[in-house]
Amino acid sequence: MAVKYFLNIRYMNSAPVTLDGNTLSPAKLSAVANGASININPDALKHMARARAVIDQAIAKRTPVYGVTTGLGPRVTQALAPDSIDSFSLNTIRGRAHGVGSPLHPNWVRAGVAVRINTLLIGAAGARPALAEHLCAVLNAELTPVIPETGTIGVADLCWGGALGLAMIGEGEMHLPDGSIANAKQAMAAVGIVPFQPQPREGLALVSHSTLTAGMAALGWMEIQQSYEASQTSAALSMEGFRANLSPLEERVLALRPQPGQSEAANGLRSRLQGSSLFNPGEARRLQDPLSIRNIVQVHGTVQAMMDVSLNALTAEINGASDNPAVLVESSDILSHGGYLLPLISVTLNAYCQACVHMAALQVARISKLLSKRFSGLSDGLSFAGAEGAGLGPVMKTAESLYAEISHLSSTPPIYPGISADGLEDVVTHAAIPTKNLFPIAKRLRLLCAIEAIVAAQAIDLRELSSPIAQALLPIYATIRSVSAPFGVDRALGTEIEKLAIQIEQGAFSL
Repeated sequence: MAVKYFLNIRYMNSAPVTLDGNTLSPAKLSAVANGASININPDALKHMARARAVIDQAIAKRTPVYGVTTGLGPRVTQALAPDSIDSFSLNTIRGRAHGVGSPLHPNWVRAGVAVRINTLLIGAAGARPALAEHLCAVLNAELTPVIPETGTIGVADLCWGGALGLAMIGEGEMHLPDGSIANAKQAMAAVGIVPFQPQPREGLALVSHSTLTAGMAALGWMEIQQSYEASQTSAALSMEGFRANLSPLEERVLALRPQPGQSEAANGLRSRLQGSSLFNPGEARRLQDPLSIRNIVQVHGTVQAMMDVSLNALTAEINGASDNPAVLVESSDILSHGGYLLPLISVTLNAYCQACVHMAALQVARISKLLSKRFSGLSDGLSFAGAEGAGLGPVMKTAESLYAEISHLSSTPPIYPGISADGLEDVVTHAAIPTKNLFPIAKRLRLLCAIEAIVAAQAIDLRELSSPIAQALLPIYATIRSVSAPFGVDRALGTEIEKLAIQIEQGAFSL
């Protein structure tokens, strides 16, 4: 069964978030990303200490452990000299801070660091509790490491992790609470934090993990979820404006082909339309509406289904250990594994994005039908001005442009045999590409929802309905009209569309 999700990114509860290694959610991450402080479960810190004892024992016995007593990558066969084990952690960080480009958004990085704290508590990294506590202190001081946007191939976030580690040891940069960027050592000193001094294995723990991608993906997942809810609302408004046939929403017909997500989508539409006169016999204008109206449930249900699948993948990732090698505390074993690879995140987020392309295509098609006299029965462009005005017709060009950009952003990244580390690391996932694209896709979906809502409101006005539209849609209609008045004489709409999109981002279209 699909889960119902609720989101208000800008007004998330600011109560402290407690991390314990296994109960982190996208909603909690959003709170941290937007400034909530972090507490760490004391029992989880004790578990970290037990895991650290396994690492210390391996060092004392000179047991071969990847990245602890041996080199990394192609140097895995080479043992580290006893007097270089401590400095090796610093070299691990410095030797991987190779990212380039503009800094990632500080909120994205805060989410990724919160995931790193949470996954350290699992104990697989074998780091001391002091590392989790240091990361926590930095976030609670509202400092955020500066991480360049390009530098991960989805086989652990190595170069991103290098930038994270560089900031934590005081050699990188950090965003300050006012948005400016400062030297990390100076930024930490200003709030009484001493740069972290990594011990054996802890340089690798700062560098080699997938938590930055995972944290960003969780935030992007939530933004798309909100855009989906807004699309449900704008679709319901279009159904009112078109005077649509609601028989495709009936559970009896949906049960004939029970596809994942479609019943949930239908429930959401019915709740928005509850009390509408469209449910009365004879209110629908057509026996069968265009597919962009008749098949809303199938397409929106696909988005819902991909939302559920990607959430399962994300929940496992933000509460799972991507550290290699991994400490198994109960048996005191240290084993190599492949948990740092992100094919499931890559595949599910790409599918999530592709589902949004289908949803956006329906929006553009519905807008075009409302603007066409042949389909809507109203004036072309929904104009009050007759031949003198173009009405809303030209806004189709903006809608089509937004759709094209969504489609382009949803293109899947190339997957090919890798060549890193002298051919040893011969796989890629590029999970960061769909992760980063979630945010601009969500923004464009909000703009499309704003356009559809303005067009639908105009159609509703032109209908001069004898009874009000659905009760749940009345305050949303009022919000639309508070931003965009009924369209009479031609005027520029770009600013109004953007203002309404901001209202949508703030939750105005979520029920």
